[in-house]
Amino acid sequence: MEFHMKEIGFYTETANGRLNIAGDEEHGFRPFQLLVSSVAVCSGGIMRKILEKKRIPYEDIHIKADVVRNPEKADKIEKIHLHFTLTGIEISQAQMEKVMALTAKNCSLVQSVMESIEIEETFEIK
Repeated sequence: MEFHMKEIGFYTETANGRLNIAGDEEHGFRPFQLLVSSVAVCSGGIMRKILEKKRIPYEDIHIKADVVRNPEKADKIEKIHLHFTLTGIEISQAQMEKVMALTAKNCSLVQSVMESIEIEETFEIK
């Protein structure tokens, strides 16, 4: 990837269009938002693959990400809590716990940040 400076922040051109990144939301995505989004969507994508591989049908996966940042350490991200809400799925608690463990184990971004950021993953079935 290549990043180019603009008046406020930076941008990169991707196959899906221009991605603007800046320190404030008026001018683009904030870097921490991209990091959290990447972790959340990586986990969600892995979860989808696992459910499909196990032939467990579902209608939707919704992910809510809460972030704890430390203002005394340059707003370091200390914790990301991902809460998955699955709808239209019939799965036991034990099966879902196995899916969650496989998701965390196989998500490259979770594995990349787990030494420096606490990752908590929870779920509910609706």
